[in-house]
Amino acid sequence: MKIICVGRNYAKHAKEMKSEVPTEPVLFMKPSTALMINNKDFWYPDFSNNIHHEVEFVLRICQHGRSVQEKYAWKYYDAMTVGLDLTARDIQAKCKQKGLPWEKAKAFDNSAPIGKWIPMAEIQDPKNLKLSLKRNGEVVQSGSSADLIFSFNFLVSYISRYFTLNKGDVIFTGTPEGVGPIERDDLLTAYLGEEKLLTTRVR
Repeated sequence: MKIICVGRNYAKHAKEMKSEVPTEPVLFMKPSTALMINNKDFWYPDFSNNIHHEVEFVLRICQHGRSVQEKYAWKYYDAMTVGLDLTARDIQAKCKQKGLPWEKAKAFDNSAPIGKWIPMAEIQDPKNLKLSLKRNGEVVQSGSSADLIFSFNFLVSYISRYFTLNKGDVIFTGTPEGVGPIERDDLLTAYLGEEKLLTTRVR
């Protein structure tokens, strides 16, 4: 089982991070130990003091696929949810300064909480979906699939050129602008449209 993540897939987020808007998807991966389900509490790790939230649409791969054509990509994911790509921003900054990989900042244990899966058959318009994140009841991030630089189908096709897709893999599709720090005792709730799919308390 792989967690494949896409960076800088919203132009406004790229700009807020002072990064170039990409011309092709930026990919990185997390191990299975990063996945957190069932609305468990997130325990703030002792190696960072600057963890940031990044809410994202998440796709569930439903069959084996390699070099999938974009026009057939919709057949390779059967459900969607929302997730958090939790990022140790202080560690990420140190890695950037030294030109080192970012795994310690992005792929640590429980850094990928995900919510309840919604079958794609129940989603009316995947190209115009809304997602949002509330921190202690206040909306801190919101976005739309209409604003993705690279669409869900394009991502599935592109990723499958480099990594064989297996049933059960998940794809984090990128975060909109508004990322920011979390603190102990925060309550984070993520929504697909108006439906709350993910809740986690920071401990």
